[in-house]
Amino acid sequence: MSRFGTQTRFRRQLRQTLTIARRDFVATVFTPIFLLFLFAPLIMSSFGAIGGLGAANAADGSSDKQRMVLVMPVAEARLVRAADDQLRDTFSRNAAPPAIVVVTDSVAPRGQLARRDFDVSAVMQGPLDRPAIFFVPGGRRDARYLAALADVALRRHATGGARVSTPVLEQVRVATPSLGGRKTSAFFAVFGIFFLTLFLSGQVVGTMAEERNNKVIEVLAAAVPLESVFLGKLLGMFGVAVLFVAFWGTIVSQIGQFLPADLGAQAAQLLPAVGLGSFAILFAAYFTTAYLLLGAVFLGVGAQTSTMREIQMLSLPITVLQVGMFGLASAAASRPGTWIATVAELFPLSSPFAMAGHAANRPELWPHAAVLAWQLLWVSIFITVGARLFRRGVLQSASSRPAWRRLLRR
Repeated sequence: MSRFGTQTRFRRQLRQTLTIARRDFVATVFTPIFLLFLFAPLIMSSFGAIGGLGAANAADGSSDKQRMVLVMPVAEARLVRAADDQLRDTFSRNAAPPAIVVVTDSVAPRGQLARRDFDVSAVMQGPLDRPAIFFVPGGRRDARYLAALADVALRRHATGGARVSTPVLEQVRVATPSLGGRKTSAFFAVFGIFFLTLFLSGQVVGTMAEERNNKVIEVLAAAVPLESVFLGKLLGMFGVAVLFVAFWGTIVSQIGQFLPADLGAQAAQLLPAVGLGSFAILFAAYFTTAYLLLGAVFLGVGAQTSTMREIQMLSLPITVLQVGMFGLASAAASRPGTWIATVAELFPLSSPFAMAGHAANRPELWPHAAVLAWQLLWVSIFITVGARLFRRGVLQSASSRPAWRRLLRR
């Protein structure tokens, strides 16, 4: 075939592919159900916020009723309270120890652990140089805190309450991201692509079943190569995913205006190693290849089904596969440069996840070009294999040839 004929055939197949992609995109987006799909994250986050708020209120209610008890004279208790005021500032609000209650009566300290007016996690009695501390299961941390208070109280008493050390605190902003910050950003990159593909790519499974049930696929297969049908459907659903990501990305990008200024300084430690601009481009590229890879596999597998029951049965192994790829890529993000990172970056289905983490951990850019080409090669392989399986296994199911011969024969 001449070069002109090859170009004409390529243009025709490209036009057919884009026609099918546009058909699937319009059929999905211009429906009332799409609005429910578009606002699904808002609905899910609302239910999650309600559940989290209830759990937080329950936890706060139980922590507010918990106390530590001092059974000692007022003079010694005053020293311990002064030490508590000094050390409590080192804790955040959520991690602060329970409040302290002083009991001056000569009562059994063990009996304080069974009080009914509030929960007691630990009780301290006796002289500060040899205190006796009792605690309930789960109260070991509070017991150690009381022991530290006794030691600090004695030291303050020995110096007359004066500070021996006067610290000078100064906040310094570091321009370069820290090692822990890079690993954190790598995990967020892996999780971001995993969440988007988990939420979006699963819808590709059922696209071929509908076409088989209404016999449209036979008309398409007679007029258009099946490879173009598969690629067109994949691109159409990817267009839906891009619309979804663009909508929510625009909303999320505006949230930064309402965040505290200190949070921006902390976020600077999470900057990826390749730079924010390059990372944004690579993240978009790896989301694209992750969607195309998983979507091609799901499209090929879903094309073998003919009923909604079979599609529903596929949801569990599909989810297990995605979670497995997420686990492998997360391990690679936390151990850059190891053998598990190399395996995750080379295995086709986990490669986009792992390479997004690689971009956050390593500053080199040249490996990304090679890996993106590697991933696109596997996209074409999955589409070709899926189309041949569908052609030989479904459209020609009555053929007497063995399955492997039908798969390899054009």
